[in-house]
Amino acid sequence: MGPIGPTGPIGPKGHLGPTRPVAPPSLGRRLVAPLGALAGVAAAFAYVGTVDPNEPGHYPVCPLLRFTGLYCPGCGGLRSAHAFITGDFGAAAGANALAVVGYGLFAVVMIVWLIRAVRGVPMRFVISPPWWWGIGAVLAAFTLVRNLPFGSALAP
Repeated sequence: MGPIGPTGPIGPKGHLGPTRPVAPPSLGRRLVAPLGALAGVAAAFAYVGTVDPNEPGHYPVCPLLRFTGLYCPGCGGLRSAHAFITGDFGAAAGANALAVVGYGLFAVVMIVWLIRAVRGVPMRFVISPPWWWGIGAVLAAFTLVRNLPFGSALAP
């Protein structure tokens, strides 16, 4: 008999011998990752909803804004999250419209992830390079437009 592999003896041609069926993970185990991610984001939103970023001294100032006077794509994100969690969706969009789009995308991804976890289908987050370039282009365009006079509506 040849060497022993992870599922049994390895035959003379390198084929694994008899394999034991592997039981699928339980529903609770499948839900740990999506519910853990959701709990982390909910905790962060609860904190930002409780500690108002509109009051000075609670959060650090954006370094790019502080040193250059330019708004980065994340500027206004905490104020947007605070307004969103307190139900002021207009103020949330006014503080950072791209963040509000991100909240919607996150909700869709979480719903899909939870449904797939319940069904026992693995969720893989794979973003191909063209999508990364597209995301980068959207962030760059958003940053550029919100720092120009005609895009002042997108500034926080």
